[in-house]
Amino acid sequence: MPQTVYVVRHGETAWTITGQHTGRTDIPLTSQGEEDARQLGKWLPSQRPLCVLTSPLARARQTCELAGFGADAQPDADLMEWDYGAYEGRRSAEIRERRPHWQLFDDGCPGGETAEMVGARADRVIAKVRAYAGDAVLFAHRDLLRVLAVRWIALAARQGRHFDLSPASIGILGYDILNSPLIRVWNDLPRP
Repeated sequence: MPQTVYVVRHGETAWTITGQHTGRTDIPLTSQGEEDARQLGKWLPSQRPLCVLTSPLARARQTCELAGFGADAQPDADLMEWDYGAYEGRRSAEIRERRPHWQLFDDGCPGGETAEMVGARADRVIAKVRAYAGDAVLFAHRDLLRVLAVRWIALAARQGRHFDLSPASIGILGYDILNSPLIRVWNDLPRP
């Protein structure tokens, strides 16, 4: 049976509310983010064994644990969010006051990562997941998962710009009947 990979963005944080770029700053979920993470557990696969990987950052780990996968999870630094360097904690509008044409996926971040660098990390995660015989669940972050999705279907990392991902949402990656990688579901918001 073809492999299915569930990609899960962490729940809401204070900075997702304010729209600040949250790369390596290790902030926790809000109470709403915690509740949404609990709801995710009702929508994710319950069969075991699963390959469960999580970003080591608190917001992803918390989401993983509250969704019921903490005991099975392995931290993976390649699932950490985009390193925004000098733009960490800043909003896009604030960045564009000084760089009016700045685009994350084209320009990257000074002192941080480019799309290609994030793509290389996503490729390593994909290789780990594809080496596993069963299904997988990945708990991570918006921009990293946007890049991972396009790398899954062999597009350039910069194409991740075309895929939004809301807090506490799920994407499902898999294969068609000819074993070609595809995106089955994207930005699904499971709610009661």
